[in-house]
Amino acid sequence: MTLGRDDLTKAETVVIAAIEGGVPTLVDTRNIIADFQGMIRRKSLSDLEPWLDRAKGSLVASFANGINKDRAAVAAAITSPWSDGQTEGQITKLKLVKRQMYGRGKLDLLQARVIGAG
Repeated sequence: MTLGRDDLTKAETVVIAAIEGGVPTLVDTRNIIADFQGMIRRKSLSDLEPWLDRAKGSLVASFANGINKDRAAVAAAITSPWSDGQTEGQITKLKLVKRQMYGRGKLDLLQARVIGAG
């Protein structure tokens, strides 16, 4: 649903065409998702309201309802130049290392793995 279609193999293209032919709502949903990604990347707050109207009747309606409930935070995320992506990535990496080591060592080994993974 979110991958670009330029790098698909011929077999993948045929499978996707068959799925989309059988389930046309997936095509609409894919377009709605692509429009949301574009809105975020372009930082276009004016597109939020029309997008919410389109998304309410689609397969991503629950996602749209969540965005509508926290509209102020979404508007700030669209317009703000700040991002916590780097922080979230580091936290995810730390949690992954911690899960891999569960029950295998103490804090000194975890510290060595995290600093060594840097």
